[in-house]
Amino acid sequence: MSAPLSDIAQPLQPPTQRRIMRRDEVEQKTGFKRAQLYSLMKAGKFPQPKRIGQRAVGWDSQEIERWVVERLGQQV
Repeated sequence: MSAPLSDIAQPLQPPTQRRIMRRDEVEQKTGFKRAQLYSLMKAGKFPQPKRIGQRAVGWDSQEIERWVVERLGQQV
């Protein structure tokens, strides 16, 4: 007797829509404030922002999501 299909198949996660995240949203997503984010970026341990205007920057949402997933994967 085989297991029901619902027990075998895992629901697929819909792909996250790629978008630009501003700093306040990145802070909320990571739990870090501005100074910590910029310190991590300087050390090469956090994605760099992209220039989106003359005086504005934003982060690629997929890069931030990947960074968060990698950090969660490092926890034991």
